[in-house]
Amino acid sequence: MELYNKLKSAPFIISGPCVIESEDMVMRLAEQIAEICERQHLTYIFKASFDKANRTSISSFRGPGLEEGLRILEKVKTQFNLPITTDVHESCQAAPLAEVIDILQIPAFLCRQTDLLVACAKTDKIVNIKKAQFLSGKDMVYPAQKVIDSGNNKVMLTERGTLMGYGDLVVDIRNLVDMKNLGYPVVMDVTHSTQKPGGLGGRSGGNREYAPYIAAAAKAVGVDGFFFEVHEDPDHALSDGPNMIPLHQFEDVLKKLK
Repeated sequence: MELYNKLKSAPFIISGPCVIESEDMVMRLAEQIAEICERQHLTYIFKASFDKANRTSISSFRGPGLEEGLRILEKVKTQFNLPITTDVHESCQAAPLAEVIDILQIPAFLCRQTDLLVACAKTDKIVNIKKAQFLSGKDMVYPAQKVIDSGNNKVMLTERGTLMGYGDLVVDIRNLVDMKNLGYPVVMDVTHSTQKPGGLGGRSGGNREYAPYIAAAAKAVGVDGFFFEVHEDPDHALSDGPNMIPLHQFEDVLKKLK
């Protein structure tokens, strides 16, 4: 509960690469982003996926898998003393992940999967539910209630855009207001909201140049936290490159946001 109360009381950043590409890369990014957030006096949660099970194409890079991914994430946690979050795609993953992970993240596509929500709730970890691209902010009361009714009141809600036609997302600020009114900490997933799902033929595109503006709009609404995927070289990233923030630009983005 200590971390959850902290996240309710002061602005925080969730950040890291989309997926674990290598141990060395993850360690470098965690260290440098942690230093940036410390300079900007922001609580920092490291994020990287051990498996991107929802990639557009079956040939897309997915990550190192549960066992190796969890080993790397635990190393980040212990070496840099950081809270960690990662995606959970199957209910059977919740218990082993909870041995290391502080915040279990429910992918947007899976936010209505009852068994997944209940399994994560029963770990007693914080459960961050990403709003599906096809749901309204008001509809998120039902996924949240599944966690609450399973005996866990540590719920966070994350906005990541709404599907607008084919292959494009739009951020409707009203969803942030509606989710805040539900009484849980609300996160703006800034970079995923610039995504163009399937926009590059078998993989997603994106417009990272819009990220600072989306963040500023979310700040005006009063969200509790901000989610940025960050990479040393986004144009050569193995997942979500077009919507990730280059590491060398990230501190300037946070300065403007503050």
